[in-house]
Amino acid sequence: MSTTIDINKTPSHIAIIMDGNGRWAKERGEKRTYGHSQGVQAVKRTVEAAVELGVEYLTLYTFSTENWNRPKHEVALLMKLLVKSLNKELDSFMKHNIRLNTIGDIEMLPTKAYKELQKVLSKTSSNDGMTLTLALSYGSRSELIQAIRKIADNVKNNIISSEKIDESIINTHLYTHNLPDVDLLIRTSGEHRISNFMLWQIAYAELYFINEYWPDFSKEELIKAIVSYQNRERRFGKTSEQLDE
Repeated sequence: MSTTIDINKTPSHIAIIMDGNGRWAKERGEKRTYGHSQGVQAVKRTVEAAVELGVEYLTLYTFSTENWNRPKHEVALLMKLLVKSLNKELDSFMKHNIRLNTIGDIEMLPTKAYKELQKVLSKTSSNDGMTLTLALSYGSRSELIQAIRKIADNVKNNIISSEKIDESIINTHLYTHNLPDVDLLIRTSGEHRISNFMLWQIAYAELYFINEYWPDFSKEELIKAIVSYQNRERRFGKTSEQLDE
């Protein structure tokens, strides 16, 4: 089994469920908010490593629809960290030719966070390097519901025929209409759940779970995940023999 990356077989689209900030902080006698601030540093390391390794699309589960139910002071801090990070990292995005993208109901964000996000989205829109997608106020079931509603309206208004509905039609109505399917899904913190994240888009993704909490995630851990991915046989429903034909 190979233990080094084949740069020609790097997964095009990596998605990460960044989990464990609160538990990381608690184990160190710190408040959950400290864990979130350290998680931001892990994001920076991971984005830089992904660019270096030739990843084309990186999607981070940043804030779920369910996260709005967390204590108000924690949500406020997360929104503050979002604004601060976007401000701080804009120069880096431009330097590394990163295009920022979002999926989710971002209109639910506080006004300041929403405006800062729109500014960075606009300024990086012409970049054609790695696409960094932040899943913000995102839930896959909500995404599918809104897609079904849009398709139903189009059928009702005779824009499309119900007989024409296929995977392509559904894809065009999802938040991720401008992204390819996920190749590799990584989750930190030892949990083995998908947590309502990109349920449609990970249909054939390789899943990789690690025990480390998100603040401890590093370039080395990303490399391990990619090596694991490259050592797997992706059959997409076919047999091994068919892949060799």
